[in-house]
Amino acid sequence: MFRSTLLAAVLLLAAATSRADTVELRPEGSSQFGVRNVFMPLRSLVSGPGFWYGERRVEVDTSPPGATIDLFYVRSNFQKAYKQTTAPATVLLPSRSQAGPRDSVTIRAFMPGHRSKEVRIPIAAEDERITIELDPLPNRLEGAAQSYFAGRSSLTLLTRQVPVVRVQERPEGFTVVLNETAEGPDVAASLPGLVSPLVEKIDVEQLGEDLLLRVDLSPAARSPKPELRSRQGFDAARQLHAFVIDLVPPATAASGAAAPSVERMQAALAAVGASDVTGCALAFDSGLRDALDPGALARALSPTDYRAPFLRAAMRRLGEVSPDGVITMTDGSRFDPASSLELAAAASQPNLAQGYLALLRRVTEELETPAMREASYRSLVAPELAAGSFEAALARANAGEQDCRSKTR
Repeated sequence: MFRSTLLAAVLLLAAATSRADTVELRPEGSSQFGVRNVFMPLRSLVSGPGFWYGERRVEVDTSPPGATIDLFYVRSNFQKAYKQTTAPATVLLPSRSQAGPRDSVTIRAFMPGHRSKEVRIPIAAEDERITIELDPLPNRLEGAAQSYFAGRSSLTLLTRQVPVVRVQERPEGFTVVLNETAEGPDVAASLPGLVSPLVEKIDVEQLGEDLLLRVDLSPAARSPKPELRSRQGFDAARQLHAFVIDLVPPATAASGAAAPSVERMQAALAAVGASDVTGCALAFDSGLRDALDPGALARALSPTDYRAPFLRAAMRRLGEVSPDGVITMTDGSRFDPASSLELAAAASQPNLAQGYLALLRRVTEELETPAMREASYRSLVAPELAAGSFEAALARANAGEQDCRSKTR
């Protein structure tokens, strides 16, 4: 048993060694002959000839492993050689007899999500193995969401700590720079779905210790460009800090209006009828609600920005076209939209209002072009959900509605 365990350990050690890259970092030529070379044979009597004349190698690793390492060979303050590899690595150096007294190797380690670190090793030193401990960045982007409604858009970035942000405009759009911020595990997957009539795409890149988000506006939104307005908030439920960039159309920014087309939204609400929130429309409504996270749905339907007045008006319209003229919740409670207190109570729990998701779907159909309806609807009811996941949930809800209609024919 002991022998098999020992053999397994040896094999694991050999495998780990074989995975390490071997990098030769030797400048051309030797250092100048000096006094130290004269006495080197005598010093080798103490240290052994292998110490001065043998092959010099250093095992370099990082914690966590897998970091990119830059290797600089420096002689008399001049860089003589450079290599880049990935940790762990074995670095082959000139023997101590060939190196000068001030020759050294500078090792710079970098890994996304961590602070870069640099160490210096003199060639004459005794170091044969070094592990560089990398500290995580102080902040992390946990999520990104985009809301779009009736010609106006907002980009929300959620971070663990209060972010230090720079916004730089570009011809194609703008870039958001988050200082000393790492990319969260779910951010990249959610970005492809953050599109709207104003935003064409969003790319994320870790550049050193900063995180860059490049936002490309759609061609139609580049001239004239929307005005960028930023604000910060705090999501107490998730203990995350929110940095929000509002993309305000030029006409809205100049007039100071709360929304770009109030008349269109009022007309869209007026077009909603009882058939849009009752019957088989409720099968769609309940199917989509069941597929969405209750907390995320409540946050999406309780904004504090330009959408808040519209959603309150939509809740009132829901009561007007629902049976008995009341808003019915999934728990059976009922609220009269004619009462401001009861309307406020219903609006405080919008994720429970029966028919509300179906009503918002109908309004989106009135306001948006067919190509942008799904993206606009997702940004309204599920901005935190990846586009693919929302598409699947929407398909199941639509299938449930179609199944209901086929049974009632």
